[in-house]
Amino acid sequence: MRYTFILVMLMLLAACGNHSKTTTSGITLTGAGATFPQPYYDVAFKQFQDSTHINVIYGGIGSGGGIRSLKDRVVDFGATDAFLSEKELASMPAAVVHIPTCIGAVILAYNLPGVDSLKLTAEILADIYLGKIKKWNDPRLKAINGTVNLPGIDIYPVYRSDGSGTTFVFSDYLSKVSPQFYEVVGCGKSLKWPTGIASKGNPGAAGTISQTIGSIGYISSEYAFAQHMPAARLKNSEGIFITPTLETISAAAAGDFPPDTRAMLTNSSNPLAYPISCMTWILVYKEQYYNNRSRAQADATVDLLSWLTDSIAQQTTTQVHYSPLPPSVISHAKEIISAITYKGQPIIK
Repeated sequence: MRYTFILVMLMLLAACGNHSKTTTSGITLTGAGATFPQPYYDVAFKQFQDSTHINVIYGGIGSGGGIRSLKDRVVDFGATDAFLSEKELASMPAAVVHIPTCIGAVILAYNLPGVDSLKLTAEILADIYLGKIKKWNDPRLKAINGTVNLPGIDIYPVYRSDGSGTTFVFSDYLSKVSPQFYEVVGCGKSLKWPTGIASKGNPGAAGTISQTIGSIGYISSEYAFAQHMPAARLKNSEGIFITPTLETISAAAAGDFPPDTRAMLTNSSNPLAYPISCMTWILVYKEQYYNNRSRAQADATVDLLSWLTDSIAQQTTTQVHYSPLPPSVISHAKEIISAITYKGQPIIK
């Protein structure tokens, strides 16, 4: 399996990078998980490596794969767009902490030649994925899109086939606004969809949408922005149709957050907010001494987390179509990082 191959390669590369190293310079960290933030991580990890000479290897295998990899302790960190539930936290071999890294959104990209503007409501979107609305010229779609000439062709909903934090965020939103969607499909990283086309990863979903006339699918905002894919305007909780932009995505993060940062941004009550915005997290063990893990490896991990929540990395987010974390979340993240230990002692003193 591709998942197994990637993990084997990550472990081999890590072993080569860590051989006979006693300082953080030259250490190699391995991570795996969400494809949603991967474009940002590709840039940020390179900046970190250039600055510290600590190598970072990241495999975008989906949030579910990242969580499994951390649980199996074959990576230094996992990455997910769906925070761990209390049940999932209890299933891990030791205490795990969440470090938020940036803010993005799930957008609805579509392929309708000649249609440059598309409005959707949460209820219509839910019914498309439930298979109840099958044609683009359905009366409900025409009613909210005014003079837009919607074609009488089939709708092909695109969904993620892999364990995906993007799916979790999307289904969390639809479950909040549609009781029937919650009853039939539910909320989770891996779901059984009543209809549609399966694709793997955000790149796979974006590719399927680009190649399939009549399709619509949920993907990371970064992929849509970078590839200039048309994105639907969604009606938010205040009744306003919102275009996904860095500004409207950031607006969803206004307000208070719990100290552990485990919070969803979907269906925000902010009238300026895009309704399917989300944070993404890196997961690590709070106690870094396990599997004969060296102090240098633990120090390098904390160095990476600290760097990602500092100004240079946060300023980089907008360069690759993400939004930075608000100050309140940064403050919580710093407190979480300062509580990470090695042999029971805080790494940051």
